[in-house]
Amino acid sequence: MSQYVNNAGAVFALKYHIVWCPKYRRPVLTDNVAKRLRKLLMEKAAELNMTIHALEIMPDHVHLFVESDPTRCVAEIVNRLKGYTSRVLRREFHHLTTRLPTLWSRSYYAGTVGHVSDKTVKKYITSQKGK
Repeated sequence: MSQYVNNAGAVFALKYHIVWCPKYRRPVLTDNVAKRLRKLLMEKAAELNMTIHALEIMPDHVHLFVESDPTRCVAEIVNRLKGYTSRVLRREFHHLTTRLPTLWSRSYYAGTVGHVSDKTVKKYITSQKGK
């Protein structure tokens, strides 16, 4: 299996480690909420043609390792996943609406994950001038 994916106009390997927390970092992602959140994230990722390589739901934060195509920026990925899960979870679990003004905090962490180091990329680019 190739480490690259392609679409009509690009070949890519865009993978991101994304972390986000409930508002005030409240430990509300437990039991049935965590189970439902996992299912919702899988559903939304499939709908958006994204691949979830790893997912861990802790009581006060979510870790996601996801791959997407170049048509979606990280901010869109995060906003779609957080927006969808917030709407559904707050509708299904009333206690998430009584203690929190919103389910998720506005911030998140996103880091790229790749198979080539930044040093290798810099070396490759600087070596192109001599060709």
